[in-house]
Amino acid sequence: MGERISRIDPPNHRIQLASGARVSYRQLVLATGARNRLLPVQGAGLDGVCYLRTRAEAIDIRQRLAGAQNIVIVGGGFIGLELAAVAISLGKQVVVVELQERLMSRVVDPIISDFYRELHLSHGVTLAFRVKTREITGRQSRVSEVVLSDGTPYPADLVVVGIGVMPNTELAEAAGLAVANGIVVDGHMRTEDGNIYAIGDCALHPNRFAGGAVRIESVQNAVDQARCAAASIVGRPYSYEAVPWFWTDQFDARLQMAGLSQGCDLAVARGVPESRKFSVLYFRQTKLLAIDSINRPADHMAGRKLLASGTSLTPDQAADPSVDLKSLVA
Repeated sequence: MGERISRIDPPNHRIQLASGARVSYRQLVLATGARNRLLPVQGAGLDGVCYLRTRAEAIDIRQRLAGAQNIVIVGGGFIGLELAAVAISLGKQVVVVELQERLMSRVVDPIISDFYRELHLSHGVTLAFRVKTREITGRQSRVSEVVLSDGTPYPADLVVVGIGVMPNTELAEAAGLAVANGIVVDGHMRTEDGNIYAIGDCALHPNRFAGGAVRIESVQNAVDQARCAAASIVGRPYSYEAVPWFWTDQFDARLQMAGLSQGCDLAVARGVPESRKFSVLYFRQTKLLAIDSINRPADHMAGRKLLASGTSLTPDQAADPSVDLKSLVA
């Protein structure tokens, strides 16, 4: 604990620590994760501009929330919206700044984005779309205001940035391993060096649900890839076939996601948003790619099983609430 690796020496099966010590390995697992993508604007280094990824960052933000009143959150993804829900529930003034025209646009259909927009607005969150953060200003080295690209200023005594992450691939790249938005691995989590594996947020792996190589940032992916790599290490290899799944809790709405919806050509709603319990199923050429469920855990669990088994499901069946998805699982 408390050590940092400065270099990997694959030909000699050794790693060198920053302290100068060397450690030999037979097999090496890189679980280096990812780091916050930094906000590239003037004033981003002021006290009170925070990021949320590590336990220490979470504790810091919790402590700062107690004394803050005006919160500006940069990024309308999971991190930003979960924090917005917490902060507004604590009686804070909250503004969410989102570059795109809708919330969580990278991962959900517009019907789900619209649902969460109305949910946050109904609780008093201010949402600013299609704008960038132009500048952050402060007094005595502490943040005091965020100015957007359209010139709108918002007072801020706490700014939390959630604009994504970058995989930690530097060690692998310096060791001569293939890197491309992640450390390139095969279906067993092995790099091109058969004695070195990579798992979790840092690993770019082949995934049948993505139809190619993908890097996934989720608890499920990290845990299941760890199992897969461990199985190979102890001589019981199997290919990584786990269904990707994710979740986010915002206010009283739990969104559970299974599969990967990128590349879909049809999205089908099951139920209506007004009920606050509905799902969206994503298809490409009538093949089920993914399912997003809000407050419908039975749909989510059935969807995971359908995706895992490859069971065929028609869009008409998906849209009909009287059809029991669980009964269709092969």
